[in-house]
Amino acid sequence: MAGNNFVIEVEKGKDASDGQPSIGPVYRSSFAANGFPAPIPGMESCWDIFRMSVEKYPDNRMLGSRQIVDGKAGKYVWQTYREVYDIVIKVGNSIRSCDVVEGGKCGIYGANCPEWIISMEACNAHGLYCVPLYDTLGAGAVEFIICHAEISIAFVEEKKINELFKTFPASTEHLKTIVSFGKVTPEQKADAEKHGLKIYPWEEFLQLGENKNYDLPVKKKTDICTIMYTSGTTGDPKGVLISNDSIVTLIAGVKRLLGSVNEQLTMKDVYISYLPLAHIFDRVIEELFISHGASIGFWRGDVKLLVEDIGELKPSIFCAVPRVLDRIYSGLLQKISAGGLLKKKMFDLAYTYKYYNMKKGHEHGEASPICDKIVFSKVKQGLGGNVRLILSGAAPLSTHVEEFLRVVACCHVLQGYGLTESCAGSFVSLPNELSMLGTVGPPVPNIDVRLESVPEMNYDALASTPRGEICIKGNTLFSGYYKREDLTREVLIDGWFHTGDIGEWQPNGSMKIIDRKKNIFKLSQGEYVAVENLENIYGLVSAIDSIWIYGNSFESFLVAVVNPNKEALESWGADNNVSGDFESLCQNPKAKEFILGELAKTGKEKKLKGFEFIKAVHLDPMPFDMERDLLTPTYKKKRPQLLKYYQSVIDEMYKSANKPNA
Repeated sequence: MAGNNFVIEVEKGKDASDGQPSIGPVYRSSFAANGFPAPIPGMESCWDIFRMSVEKYPDNRMLGSRQIVDGKAGKYVWQTYREVYDIVIKVGNSIRSCDVVEGGKCGIYGANCPEWIISMEACNAHGLYCVPLYDTLGAGAVEFIICHAEISIAFVEEKKINELFKTFPASTEHLKTIVSFGKVTPEQKADAEKHGLKIYPWEEFLQLGENKNYDLPVKKKTDICTIMYTSGTTGDPKGVLISNDSIVTLIAGVKRLLGSVNEQLTMKDVYISYLPLAHIFDRVIEELFISHGASIGFWRGDVKLLVEDIGELKPSIFCAVPRVLDRIYSGLLQKISAGGLLKKKMFDLAYTYKYYNMKKGHEHGEASPICDKIVFSKVKQGLGGNVRLILSGAAPLSTHVEEFLRVVACCHVLQGYGLTESCAGSFVSLPNELSMLGTVGPPVPNIDVRLESVPEMNYDALASTPRGEICIKGNTLFSGYYKREDLTREVLIDGWFHTGDIGEWQPNGSMKIIDRKKNIFKLSQGEYVAVENLENIYGLVSAIDSIWIYGNSFESFLVAVVNPNKEALESWGADNNVSGDFESLCQNPKAKEFILGELAKTGKEKKLKGFEFIKAVHLDPMPFDMERDLLTPTYKKKRPQLLKYYQSVIDEMYKSANKPNA
């Protein structure tokens, strides 16, 4: 990777030996050429992040939520850093008065809200392990986490209390106290007491610790501050141990990164909190905002009202998962089509012109100020008018959506990559670098990265285009899986964390995620198929929204279940005199032929091998979703569950495709 500006080599690669695969060179961000940034002096723990900001910015707005008057949402109402601090101290004293001591486990269950952060900060203050209980996981997982982590006190969103009660009596061996973020009904009180638990409404709980003052323990960098359970696509959730050091190190790295590209955060920045705080992605972003004395406004918890909340809050930074950005993209396309031919023509011309200038190296703000003002400013207004940075994470963002938003959103659109085990952001693309489209950018400036060859998948870390499993080393890494040293040893080898994701270094030092190590299967003729890579390639087909590809070692070819794009399929129907609504079109053999043809076109363009072409499809009008347990909370496909759900469809596709005339 000679001649690139974004990474530097710190160690040479090694050839395969002693049955070990070859290893590519070790690289780090060029922003860390003189060493990794040291954490801010005095910032040893997550508690210090908050405490130092309270001292520095006591009157800054910290947490905001919308006041609901007569059923209508009004303006955002704010609590300052000092006001939040005073409540945190009360909550901490109340927790301690329930016999919870340093090292105790405290669960938080519910959608993001000010009380969530306040409860988390109380844990940080008293050296407790904050254990988020997934809002999107069912009672089974919640019960598993309470029992596995031995949670003794849980803070719960009011409407989740009954969900929590479903974990009784198994969870009551450990769980002794429940605190509602809102009210508690007499029935709930009776039910809890019947199981030997105490349950408090928020206001009443705050009074428990009155006139009591507990000393805050001294916290070390190595102390665990949170156990985050990853949803995982198979098996029980794994408890990822995150230390204070991981989060404090990450903040120092992100600060260096943003400073290096002239996009520093300031206390004037505003963040919309809607991605689950139970995920590391949102948690570290909010810690980052708190460290700058900036403001965090919470959504109302309803995805249909999110755009309205954004319009009211006017955030400057917007983090999203691809699913949200896909929705924004589709919504914009519909608006453009509905605006009539002239408007669409004007939009297309403006888009082509601005994109051409960006490709020539102009920054997005200078590529076409006139087009921004006349055509694209409406898009910016749709996100409140102040957004300067959109960050996408948790799953791959389609290249066509990323390109579109980079042109029309009038702000930086960056794609990042990280895992719970690497404390979120390990790679992030850089502003105004159009060459990084479709990649996750270079590493953040506090980790070392290398690729390890995966011979059975033909990925070679020492090839001229280096490909292999991404391995990460640095202080942001997790401290292990809780009570699962066996699993920890599998992925943490000599200080290197093996991510299980296959990456490809780009000439400019950015990383492209192309596959997943476990998502590989062998066809009957002995060929290995890397399914994730194929799904990314076929995902470029504009007539489809999502695709799940399947193959097995008893068959010589691949089949797929596709969620077609509604507009694309209906417009194909209209053009080809095929009548019927979306659902009946999905049943139509001609529609299947059309989709297969589109997939084949892309397969040819991308020079796929014969066995990588899809021979049969099933069109499902209903998108893959969490309700049917087909996706994880971060929208990753649950392959074993997809197979179980679509087994009869798969059998039918193989049967009909294997017929002599097929």
